[in-house]
Amino acid sequence: MRIPSKRVMPLVLAAVLPLPAQALTLFACEPEWAALGQILAPQADITSATHAYQDPHYIEARPSLIARLRRTDLAICSGAALEAGWLPALQQRAANPVVQPGREGMLFVAEQVETINQMDQVPFGAGDVHPEGNPHLHLDPERLRQAGAAMSQRLAQVDPERAAQYRSHYLRWSIRWQQRLDDWHQRAQPLRGQMIVVQHSTFDYFWRWLGIEVIADLEPKPGVPPTPGHLADLVTRLDGQRPLAIVHSWYQNPQSARWLSERTGIPVLALPSTMAPDDGVVTPEQLFDHLLDRLLAQHDAR
Repeated sequence: MRIPSKRVMPLVLAAVLPLPAQALTLFACEPEWAALGQILAPQADITSATHAYQDPHYIEARPSLIARLRRTDLAICSGAALEAGWLPALQQRAANPVVQPGREGMLFVAEQVETINQMDQVPFGAGDVHPEGNPHLHLDPERLRQAGAAMSQRLAQVDPERAAQYRSHYLRWSIRWQQRLDDWHQRAQPLRGQMIVVQHSTFDYFWRWLGIEVIADLEPKPGVPPTPGHLADLVTRLDGQRPLAIVHSWYQNPQSARWLSERTGIPVLALPSTMAPDDGVVTPEQLFDHLLDRLLAQHDAR
């Protein structure tokens, strides 16, 4: 029997040994799902379509995003019509059958986790509301954990070879998350019962979780930019009130909040509504730490 030469042996081994599994490619519509995907699937190649300084309702279906979605194994989006203005065009142009609606490779988190403010019918003139509910559910720590479980299950479905790894990563993260939840509940005690003025419903889940009361919104209707008349009415309505702050997201124009602040004396507080790696907010834990730090600092400064 002829023994293979040293030069032939590597070819023989390559033919019989299994090839390493290819890294999973994930497309996250928002940074929160990219960050959670990094925890659950650290080996994956992950892209976020938006960042903390962008309004996730409105982005351009850029060629780079189309190319990315075309080769994606799993797309993860908030859903509840948050991406309705741009995702369908992206899906159509990418022509990737895996990430079309109803397919295993397309995960809308709002279909897996119960949302607040759902509506059977949208009244005429109600503004830019989401009948499927508020899509910003990642700002509730409890719902974010549920989202992690749903993501772990979907990852296991699209990549069964690593199913055990995804479940293990989720369980370890969930245990750590519970420890952080206990700490956040304790730290947040001074904020319970406080009042706040907002711009849009971005942080509604967070306010509910904290027990903070929203007493006014700079938007006359959801999704409708602040108007001079509405802002003037707010000056009268807020007379004598002592809310903690006027809060707007990083991606929102601060002009209206500053105008109202100058006339009421209520301080303005800009907060990130999602992860912002360039600003040191990389993980979900860091996001909630940052939000609580800013609110507590505002509370202590009163």
